Amino acid sequence: MPQPAPGLWNFRLLSQHTLNGFGGMGEGLAIQVARDGRRILWCAHESAPKNFTAVDVTSPREPRVVVQTELPQPYMRSNSLELTGDILCVAYQTRNPGQQPAGFEVFDISRPEAPRSISFFDCSGPWSRGVHQLWFCDGEYVHLAAGAADFQPRDVKDDQCYRIISLKNPSKPVEVGRWWMPGTREGDTEAPPVRHTAPALDSGFRAHNTNVYPQRPDRCYLGYLDAGMFILDIADKARPKVVSRWDNSPPYPGFTHTVLPLFERNLLVVSDESVLDNGEDWAKLVWILDNRDERNPIPISTCPMPPLRDFAGRGGRFGAHNLHENVPLPTCWFSDQVVVGTFFNGGLRAFDIADPYAPREVAHFVPEAPRGSPVGSVQINDVFIDERGVVYTVDRHTGGLYVLEMEF
Repeated sequence: MPQPAPGLWNFRLLSQHTLNGFGGMGEGLAIQVARDGRRILWCAHESAPKNFTAVDVTSPREPRVVVQTELPQPYMRSNSLELTGDILCVAYQTRNPGQQPAGFEVFDISRPEAPRSISFFDCSGPWSRGVHQLWFCDGEYVHLAAGAADFQPRDVKDDQCYRIISLKNPSKPVEVGRWWMPGTREGDTEAPPVRHTAPALDSGFRAHNTNVYPQRPDRCYLGYLDAGMFILDIADKARPKVVSRWDNSPPYPGFTHTVLPLFERNLLVVSDESVLDNGEDWAKLVWILDNRDERNPIPISTCPMPPLRDFAGRGGRFGAHNLHENVPLPTCWFSDQVVVGTFFNGGLRAFDIADPYAPREVAHFVPEAPRGSPVGSVQINDVFIDERGVVYTVDRHTGGLYVLEMEF
């Protein structure tokens, strides 16, 4: 087997676009096939002033910005977005509780050059920063990690619960259910959770990724930061209930981000998120769990990581973050044999999990620090792979969009 190159191995870089100088990108990437046949990549921004950007990627080697929109306030961000058909949902999160607008906005994108607002679902309140993440793949329900006007957390870091919103009428979103970890809300009879003793590692007990798939529409696979992950039974959306929980924190430093079920193989792929610079919250990993009994998921391996010493001093974060999530849409590449994830200054990495007990790295892409990076390194933040196998990945600060193809 050839030895991995330092920065590019088994990926081929097709193009890069700094998105008109606004290359700080968040955790939302989604492909639309427009009515005229163009392929439009919709991208969420990490921070103000931009809201979202649409890029024509019909030719992956020649991406072209179609539209770039502005946020209404400088203290907010649109960190997450998803689409189904010509309906786009965009999450709005504010810097501090009580600020507005905080919620998610619904757009008609049938004309990509001119997104039209259809509705806004308000999640603002005295203890709420709005919506951090959303999942919208079936055209009917939006699954949120969000605050609410009537949700008062016991600790300010626990301000996001899991909320289910009906979008059957896109002009009138309606909440149909919610769930939070018992003990995290004021008024709960349960004891509050035990927090990390190291304040820097106390990220909170709140919802993050809220994935729901058509293979099990009665399940939500929920990352819950320092509480680990939950599998929720949402057959009755008004009353979600816990099927199981898996938590590695402590002794690990917490912040469970994404839960990706591989249904045919009875596996779960679970990613942490690194949130501190210079590897100070190491180890943040991608875990493989045996889920044959969903009431008792068991960890069986982790995806191999390069040595901490090689990346901790490069600047910025190093460790796991987002995964390609097998979004259940016809524009998304599906694999239950290969896991592709982002690792901040560790770049983009792909792992063969044919043997789930011994994952092995098969590709990586670690570009040079983009011009103007405030941390002196790349910070690869999110990834989406379309059904053609074209890979889209983004930098958190200035690098914008990288378009690649797989060579493995």
